[in-house]
Amino acid sequence: MATSVDRIPAKPARPSRAGAGAPPPRRIPLPILLAGLCLALPVSLVCGAGLGASGLSWAEVLRYLWAGLTGGAIGPDEVSAYTIVWELRLSRAVLAAIVGAGLSAIGVAVQAMVRNALADPFVLGISSGAAVGANAVLIFGALGALGIWALSTAAFVSALLAMLLVYAVARTERGLTPLRLVLTGTAMYYGFSAVTTFMVFAAERGEAARSAMMWLLGSLSGANWASVPIAAGAVLAGLAHLGWSARRLNALAMGDETAAALGVDPGRLRKELFLVSAAVTGAVVAVSGAIGFVGLMVPHAVRMLVGADHRRVLLVAPLVGAVLLIWVDILSRVVLAPAELPVGVLTAVIGVPCFILLMRRRSYSFGGI
Repeated sequence: MATSVDRIPAKPARPSRAGAGAPPPRRIPLPILLAGLCLALPVSLVCGAGLGASGLSWAEVLRYLWAGLTGGAIGPDEVSAYTIVWELRLSRAVLAAIVGAGLSAIGVAVQAMVRNALADPFVLGISSGAAVGANAVLIFGALGALGIWALSTAAFVSALLAMLLVYAVARTERGLTPLRLVLTGTAMYYGFSAVTTFMVFAAERGEAARSAMMWLLGSLSGANWASVPIAAGAVLAGLAHLGWSARRLNALAMGDETAAALGVDPGRLRKELFLVSAAVTGAVVAVSGAIGFVGLMVPHAVRMLVGADHRRVLLVAPLVGAVLLIWVDILSRVVLAPAELPVGVLTAVIGVPCFILLMRRRSYSFGGI
């Protein structure tokens, strides 16, 4: 029997519950899929910079993007339009791509970690913990001395504190077990949500409560270039670790006994995944609010396209999540322009019917989880 992680096989596909006669799912060749997504991502970023309530032509948008990339000069009368395209829209589209990629990849990791097809990055209670810190800033003005960094700092710190609390409660002498993680995270989610709801009702200013609700439902309206490096660094580090751990994730998804027989320590791997998931989730939630459904839906959709092998899933899922969230953010800005919808509302509106269609496919078994 193989004892090296390097020889861990890809997770075999389980037979469909509909029976052996069900046709296998049609899959797009991985190189073609990756090439298409790598082309769709920059096109989506340009569309994110060009689409909006202000009536700018595509020629102007492309010229301002080129000026921003190359440091070219613009006329004094173009400063306002340039600011809209480069400073507001493009930074928002880039941040949407980072958040979508992070949530999708962490969704893959969490579903393997707890071996639950319904798990997503928020099942650990990290997002609701971050909401406590964010609401303290939005409603009560906490950490005002930090200026524009107050919201993201408070959300990230409270997310890490929530992570430590979940870890302390869920940990036993046998380490972290999937069931205890799910139950503890769910309980903490409801507890932190109750705290944030109380804070919203206690708000003396209606505008503060509205801002808090927008953040709780997910919004990229506060995006700027200053918030990109930290979120990008956390997501890239998380993706690198998950890519390096892809073979071990294949083993963990088969069960703890099988993983141990293949030379993988399930307890240690679960701790690593917990820390990575909490750190990345805290970083993206701090800049975007609680955007749900991306981490739940994208991993399943990607498995349907490329199979359950995490080496493939972790290549495709971040790209799919990035492109998806860019377009969802575009819709949030143009559907009721000049008003703006919370991004989390649209991810649910789009994700629910897609998830129902996925469940109706008899050839898909949710990755065998």
